[in-house]
Amino acid sequence: MDDLMALPAAAIVFALGASIGSFLNVVVYRLPAGLSILWPPSRCPQCLHRLGKGENVPIVGWLRLRGRCRHCKSKISGRYPLVEAATGMLFLLVFLTFGISVQTLGYWAFFSWLLTLSLIDLDTMTLPNPLTQTGLILGLVFQAIAGFLPAASWAESANHLMSGIVGGVVGIWLFDIIAFAGAIAFGRAAMGGGDAKLAAMMGAWLGWKNLLLAGFLACVVGAFAGGGAIALGWLDRHRPMPFGPFLALGALLAAFWGEAIWSAYLQLFFPLN
Repeated sequence: MDDLMALPAAAIVFALGASIGSFLNVVVYRLPAGLSILWPPSRCPQCLHRLGKGENVPIVGWLRLRGRCRHCKSKISGRYPLVEAATGMLFLLVFLTFGISVQTLGYWAFFSWLLTLSLIDLDTMTLPNPLTQTGLILGLVFQAIAGFLPAASWAESANHLMSGIVGGVVGIWLFDIIAFAGAIAFGRAAMGGGDAKLAAMMGAWLGWKNLLLAGFLACVVGAFAGGGAIALGWLDRHRPMPFGPFLALGALLAAFWGEAIWSAYLQLFFPLN
């Protein structure tokens, strides 16, 4: 019976995530352009024809239209259904890992922010302040609620909130120091100012310990990806590369497997006799 109930629940969660992903596509397109994310409703970016209800269904609408506007026949980017599907999978993964909990609701919001910021960084090499600032505030609220509900203790809530505050401070200070040191070492900007703000937001959600892990993982993956892209001729050595997506990936890995990674690290280098 539990297995039978799990399938509809998983489908509902995936559909919810895909619907949120559809809205994230709107934010990614409109926020950097200074447009309202609420009005007008979804429309073709070429002819501005308003999408009908059937055309606006996440993933399915794009497939039914075969990737083209029904009105002007212009091509609609395949990134739209990919973002919707990716968001749906993230929502499902969080739900399967944390079940029905405050953690699930919090991480749905956190990963939605991370995905939106990553896509905007890829498109524009910027990380908008409104998103990083609201994400930081939500992270602190999440820490306070997550600490209060299990134990119903104001002291535990305060401890969680302090963990988020320390994580935010560590994030912005650490990455500001890295950016300053990189500018001195290389004679040019080594990291954008938005990366430190994104790190502060991540610290508010993850705490300082998992923030450090996320930053380390981001640097490792970014170094391999950047080195590989340069070696293959896909990226010029002097061309800046957005670091936000790597930070987001590091945050995702730390959120799911941070404790397991830290435990393995301590057992490997500091085994108990």
